[in-house]
Amino acid sequence: MLFNSYPFIFIYLPITVIIYFTLTRQRWLLAAKCWLAFASLFFYGWWDYRYIPLIVASIGFNYSMGRILGARSAQNDRSRLQGNKRRWMLIAGISANLLLLGYYKYANFFLDNLSAVTGKQLPMLHLILPLGISFFTFTQIAYLVDVYREKAREANLVQYTLFVTFFPHLIAGPILHHSEMMPQFDRLRSKLWDWRNAAAGLYLFTLGLIKKVVIADTLAPYANDGFAHAYLFLESWVASLSYTLQLYFDFSGYTDMAIGLALLFNIRLPQNFNSPYKAHNIQDFWRRWHMTLSRFLRDYIYIPLGGNRKGESRMLANLMITFLLGGLWHGAGWTFLMWGFLHGAGQIVHRLWSRYGFTLPRWVAWLITFQFINLTWVFFRAHSWDEAFRIIRGMAGVAGISFAGMEAIGPAIIWIALLLPVVLFMRNTIELERVMKPTWRTAATIGFLFVFSLLYFNRISTFLYFNF
Repeated sequence: MLFNSYPFIFIYLPITVIIYFTLTRQRWLLAAKCWLAFASLFFYGWWDYRYIPLIVASIGFNYSMGRILGARSAQNDRSRLQGNKRRWMLIAGISANLLLLGYYKYANFFLDNLSAVTGKQLPMLHLILPLGISFFTFTQIAYLVDVYREKAREANLVQYTLFVTFFPHLIAGPILHHSEMMPQFDRLRSKLWDWRNAAAGLYLFTLGLIKKVVIADTLAPYANDGFAHAYLFLESWVASLSYTLQLYFDFSGYTDMAIGLALLFNIRLPQNFNSPYKAHNIQDFWRRWHMTLSRFLRDYIYIPLGGNRKGESRMLANLMITFLLGGLWHGAGWTFLMWGFLHGAGQIVHRLWSRYGFTLPRWVAWLITFQFINLTWVFFRAHSWDEAFRIIRGMAGVAGISFAGMEAIGPAIIWIALLLPVVLFMRNTIELERVMKPTWRTAATIGFLFVFSLLYFNRISTFLYFNF
């Protein structure tokens, strides 16, 4: 079930909200949480009911591991041996999660490369990647680590199930910490319908819907056609910039819709985007783009590897390892690893550049950063090396510069010219929501945008990050 679909907007969402607040109004709080957890599992199962046992088993396993780790952390007099056993319990829990993710996401990638190395064709596994597996796996790994560090603890299975499956964030994030979400469900004011939160939620949901169905889905054909066929200068740049903008509006649109939907239940999910294309260096970009993933990579990979505590060379190596793993998390392919490698290299260059005190004019720093991001998205989007290098050669003008075919790419150029100032100079949706006043004028504007977005539902498409 898609956020941008009639069944979700006009059937699933109203029924879920009405029953939830009817139960909380009657003070049947456990029943309300059970209902929301059940509704979230139904939302997940709408895609393919065969994967419901998978996510339920994952929840059961990690809840049990969390209980064991939590129980041991409560023993203040545990011996060193108990501490070691507890550490190995954490390692076992993380390993089980990574094995599950690896089987579904990377098994065929491994078999394909093993076949290439050995020269013997190995049979591929007929697997369909379960939606959201990367997100609910990382969420639960973070939970286990937080329990081990005594930063989280959950004794209630229903609440833990709700933490993992809460439908606004289930499929494509944001990646959550237990401590930033579950206490909100226990606040008294969270159990009552809040018109201010509802207005803000519908405001964000509608803006996210416009981003997805009107902007991202309009750019999609230009990006798809370009990556499939472009080789000349102008059409290659149109292809790359179309995808750069499509990805931003698609994923940030999903996040806006997720935050808006959660606000209907009085839950504030963390911000995941903060105008990333305004960044003036690659480090600033990762503080603004997919912010909860950046936080996860920092807290659970970079810092445990040693961070910047073990010398300059080790810090630079840790950066590269972190971004290689970040690239691999996005997809099982060498182009994703190249994307991660390039961003790791960009981080290293930025660190060294900053260390020696070099500075650039802000507009030059922005231009270099944006063009680097745009170039690396080519590897992120391309299905093969040949496709990626064809686009890059075209962008470099190697294949020639021609204005033939302008009638085909002209609309895309207009869209790019209109949207670049939007992402570079306008306030983002979270900033707009903070100053939004729930007036009749605002309601009329959002109502018009919502109705306008419905006109684009004849070309419903999934969100790009559903593939990751």
